[in-house]
Amino acid sequence: MNITSIIRLMILSVGFTISLIVFRIFYSGSLMYLFFTWNLFLAGIPLGITTILVQMKSKNIQWLLLTIWLLFFPNALYIITDLIHLKDRNPVPLWFDVILIFSAAVNGLIMAYISLQQVELFLKTKFNDHKTGIILFACLFLGSFGVYIGRFLRLNSWDILLHPFGLTFQVMQHFINPFQHSRTWGMTILLTGFFSIFYFTIKKLPPVRT
Repeated sequence: MNITSIIRLMILSVGFTISLIVFRIFYSGSLMYLFFTWNLFLAGIPLGITTILVQMKSKNIQWLLLTIWLLFFPNALYIITDLIHLKDRNPVPLWFDVILIFSAAVNGLIMAYISLQQVELFLKTKFNDHKTGIILFACLFLGSFGVYIGRFLRLNSWDILLHPFGLTFQVMQHFINPFQHSRTWGMTILLTGFFSIFYFTIKKLPPVRT
């Protein structure tokens, strides 16, 4: 299946989630989960970047796009932490919100993995399999760290442009004093393990044969 077909399926899948959000707004009169539309847009940015990356011929632009991708990559992984918002909210049944939030999280994760796979294909044109695997793991580690600082420090990818010094200072504190930020590294390590296991497992699944 080519990337165009995959993106079409992603549009359908994201459209399903958005339709749930729209239905919920009309049914409840509440805009409670409208923010998922923005989160899904942000999750799609890494996929958009890597789709351009694999088609680009200029090496300098390729590496620039890869850097920009890494800054936005945590946005696609981040949505799974939105499960923290799940609770019973009348008049909407809890099961409906479970499906809504889970579908948004799955969409984010799928977009993250598709973009990561495109990065992997790009890296394999530059490095051997061993080095590529190490770089991918590093990307997942940094992405997981980005999820943490997004969820708990309430920072996002735009802050690297809007508040570069403040962002750098806050991030460096976690590296300079790691034992004072045990929650940071505990969550980062767990998320890295979770994302890595699922990514490399999905890659190893055999194709369905009919």
